Amino acid sequence: MYALGRHLLLELKICNKEVLDDLNFLKECLNEAAIQCGATVVGESFYHFSPHGVSGVVNIAESHIAIHTWPEHRYAAVDVFTCGNTVDPEKAAKWITERLGAQTHSLIELRRGIMEDSQVGCVK
Repeated sequence: MYALGRHLLLELKICNKEVLDDLNFLKECLNEAAIQCGATVVGESFYHFSPHGVSGVVNIAESHIAIHTWPEHRYAAVDVFTCGNTVDPEKAAKWITERLGAQTHSLIELRRGIMEDSQVGCVK
């Protein structure tokens, strides 16, 4: 069986709460994570909540990297969804985890678009 894409779900806990509320830092972090994993950035959208927290997504040709932060809980939820076999989503996950200073983290991987072996263009 093959999958069209890999979707990594990150739980980042005990993070640096200052960076979790820094819109510009998070934009830079997610854009650089895309570059680090070999993806092609095609756009972005970010929003800073009041009084705190950020939601954002970096659109990549291979899908997206998204974040939602709760600085008051030192927590961030991150999705790294990549398609094809030219990118390494684990590199993006590691980059983000380190940059946010997460002392505790977990990762779940979902294989998206499961296809039969005979279908072409899928990720093993």
